[in-house]
Amino acid sequence: MPVKLKNFSQGNWSEGTGSGTAIFHAVTGDQLYIASSEGLDFKGMLDYARKTGGPKLRRMTFHERARMLKALAMHLNEKKKDFYSISAVTGATKTDSWIDIDGGIGNLFVYASKGRRELPDETFYVDGNMEMISKGGTFVGHHICVPLEGVAIHINAFNFPVWGMLEKIAVNLLAGVPAIVKPATATSFLTEVVTREIISSSILPEGALQLICGSAGNLLEHVTCQDVVTFTGSAETGKMLKRHPAVIENSVRFNMEADSLNCCILGTDATPDTEEFKLFIKEVTREMTVKAGQKCTAIRRTIVPANLADAVLNALKEKLKNNVIGDPAVEGVRMGPLANLGQVKDVKAKVKELMNACELVYGDLENVEVVGADSKRGAFMSSMLLFCNDPFKKKEPHEVEAFGPVNTVMSYKTSAEAAELAKMGKGSLVGSVFTADDTFAKEVVLGSASMHGRMVVINRHCAAESTGHGSPLPHLVHGGPGRAGGGEEMGGMRGVKHYMQRTALQGSPTTLMHIMNTYLPGAETKEDIIHPFRKYFEEIQVGDTLVTHRRTVTEADIVNFAGISGDFFYAHTDETALEGSIFEKRVAHGYFVIAAAAGLFVDPKKGPVLANYGLDNLRFTQPVYVGDTIGVKLTCKTKTKKENREGQIPQGVVEWDVVVSNQRNETVAVETVLTLVASKQ
Repeated sequence: MPVKLKNFSQGNWSEGTGSGTAIFHAVTGDQLYIASSEGLDFKGMLDYARKTGGPKLRRMTFHERARMLKALAMHLNEKKKDFYSISAVTGATKTDSWIDIDGGIGNLFVYASKGRRELPDETFYVDGNMEMISKGGTFVGHHICVPLEGVAIHINAFNFPVWGMLEKIAVNLLAGVPAIVKPATATSFLTEVVTREIISSSILPEGALQLICGSAGNLLEHVTCQDVVTFTGSAETGKMLKRHPAVIENSVRFNMEADSLNCCILGTDATPDTEEFKLFIKEVTREMTVKAGQKCTAIRRTIVPANLADAVLNALKEKLKNNVIGDPAVEGVRMGPLANLGQVKDVKAKVKELMNACELVYGDLENVEVVGADSKRGAFMSSMLLFCNDPFKKKEPHEVEAFGPVNTVMSYKTSAEAAELAKMGKGSLVGSVFTADDTFAKEVVLGSASMHGRMVVINRHCAAESTGHGSPLPHLVHGGPGRAGGGEEMGGMRGVKHYMQRTALQGSPTTLMHIMNTYLPGAETKEDIIHPFRKYFEEIQVGDTLVTHRRTVTEADIVNFAGISGDFFYAHTDETALEGSIFEKRVAHGYFVIAAAAGLFVDPKKGPVLANYGLDNLRFTQPVYVGDTIGVKLTCKTKTKKENREGQIPQGVVEWDVVVSNQRNETVAVETVLTLVASKQ
């Protein structure tokens, strides 16, 4: 008896009404599940996320959200063995499941780390630097990013039921926005299992995540300008959703990541005796067979030098002959079935279109030998390798995508032709280049990057640690122009900002400082009889300032510093060599000026300051000559509480704005000094 999947809506698990959609075992063809979302209150789901999940997430700081993601990643990591057993039903091998499950959990870990390291312990983000927009500096500008007060609606593809959800919610949750996830129905049973673990863990606040296993119904009819819709899948479906009247009417942010005709290019230097050739053959074969070629980043077009075409085809055929197809549960099987029989039918139809312009050099469109399964009942398909002998005149290889284990080889004569063929796909998620010739790599990358969201250059020097052609990384943007959807996701903090509103602020430096909790030059400051280094983390306030006594720089200072540092640059030590230089006379070392500045503002006694944590944004703006007198203005710029760790003194990081000036009140150096400061707690 098929199991009816449940949706998670407004805090409750519920089955949809009606007959629903049948879901089949990819290997055996048996019906296992039914998915339906009939009867769900889609408007209610959106309202629930906006009114319950959104406020709870927005009250959390970035660091609190990041720690939440880490806890969730650790929880799911402990449960992943259960996910693997369910993943096999989708036709995934262990390698396929690793990409989907461990890859998705890995995204959570990466954003948990980046959130704590690159974002402030605030509910908002200060973007960029202050803009001086008035002569006297009393009226300035700045940008901040605040979380959108809507919902992230993720409509995902069938090929990555775990990664598809986790890589997206990692970003919107870090931004402070709740999510409604709509996985593709065909593999939604795996998404449901993972979501159950997420909800049962109680790690996310109420309303932060909801799940629709069946149809999205009229969900998009209720979107507002504060919502974000993301889509992964076919370009046609994506364009249909993007044209939804409510999306257009309300200027809803819409990010599309569509399947594309990604390419892999072999360099002219990579002859069969080279390491690059072997790496290339291995990668193309892998991209054809991993997930049975059902990856949005899979290599669809293999672009090779004309004189190496036969060698490439022969090498690929040999590799594919050793590719064992069958039940992923059987030892030795390297490629499982497609997601369902409907996918097989669609892929075969696309292969027939390609065969109008290409020669089939490996594979059988109707028959496939499988291990441990019935090739007719399961969604099995042979690997298909084609060759196009005139790729500049035949359009099919550049327009028809068979979303399965299908690849077309085509040839070029020059690097310019290789780049042109790469661009003829009209927009790709990724292109890769296998070459040890850096000149060739530069010509091809710069010649075709405008049509690619990501480009990978692989040779013997990086191959061992390379993540390969088809692996999107949370650190880097994933998306592409044109056919690939014109969207962009992940990319570290770039992805987080897609779920935030960037707002320009204008006002006095003091007012903006209080709004942003960040010191701005020109803002009012506070001086205290207590030295700021005598204060604990909680006692220091943004804007706290110390104006130091002054020190006159002597010739002995310069000579001594040269001896200690070993820096005998002519401008410091040889006054006879200054003619024609930018200096009037012997100049003090910049690092001496900074060291002397530290001597002016540091309190020497043992106190709450634990250590110097670093130095940022150092600039030397004026030379300091013998006889100049310098002083320092030290101001608390920002504060960040560090996570308490066992055995460690509770502490935080304080950023100090440091301005060093001379006797004419001219700024000679600026920097940001970071100190570790003990907390009272």
